Amino acid sequence: MKLFTGLIFCSLVLGVSSQWYSFFGEAAQGAWDMWRAYSDMREANYKDADKYFHARGNYNATQRGPGGAWAAKVIR
Repeated sequence: MKLFTGLIFCSLVLGVSSQWYSFFGEAAQGAWDMWRAYSDMREANYKDADKYFHARGNYNATQRGPGGAWAAKVIR
């Protein structure tokens, strides 16, 4: 427990925690990109267009940063 508390304190002092906040934000935005591509695919209702929409969702999510890339990898 002391080790965990020390790591949290050091991360706050060094400013590393701001990267984690951005990671979670990027992951949420990446998941939203994937959802938007999926809903666009359902709305288009066009035969054999799923590869395009999946690729578009993955691309948009990965452009968000490391969090978005993680979300795209988990969701696909």
